[in-house]
Amino acid sequence: MQEKKLKLEAASRLITENQVIDQLDMGEVLDLACGSGRNGLWFADKGHKVTFIDKSMANLNVPSEPHSDSKPTDHTYLTWDLEDGSAPELESNKYDLVLVFNYLHRPLFSQIAAAVKPGGLIIYETFIQKQAQIGRPKNPKFLLKSNELKSEFEKWSVLHYFEGEVMNGLNLSYKAQLIARKPSC
Repeated sequence: MQEKKLKLEAASRLITENQVIDQLDMGEVLDLACGSGRNGLWFADKGHKVTFIDKSMANLNVPSEPHSDSKPTDHTYLTWDLEDGSAPELESNKYDLVLVFNYLHRPLFSQIAAAVKPGGLIIYETFIQKQAQIGRPKNPKFLLKSNELKSEFEKWSVLHYFEGEVMNGLNLSYKAQLIARKPSC
């Protein structure tokens, strides 16, 4: 059972198997709606300074002994409910990379885009409408329409875009994936 849990906690293959990410300079990373933090922790392990944001940090897996020179205290942990209007706006032009996985709150698209520094990256992966045919989420509020994610970042340089079946171990889901670079000017 422990082995299965470790596999589920591994960072997304969209991050771990991507050459663009391998060439990323050290910088500031935002893991938005971070959940267990698996993706942000992967970057923290590589030496990046990570800001974790979620409405609860109860599921965040902060290692007691980091695998690299970074320490849990080097990072920022913000308990913000991004949907109820109580959270402050994301700081503009702050992050070299913004990560969003399995989360969709459309009113945040403009804040997310503004939070990325010019020349910085966004990595976004979440569910598309076809997901409702096989499981959760089913609510259209949490499901992207066809090409919706790509069109939200249409003025950015798209380095990777995909919509369709994604396998995570034995689990099938339908998702959109985007890696895009914000224009420098």
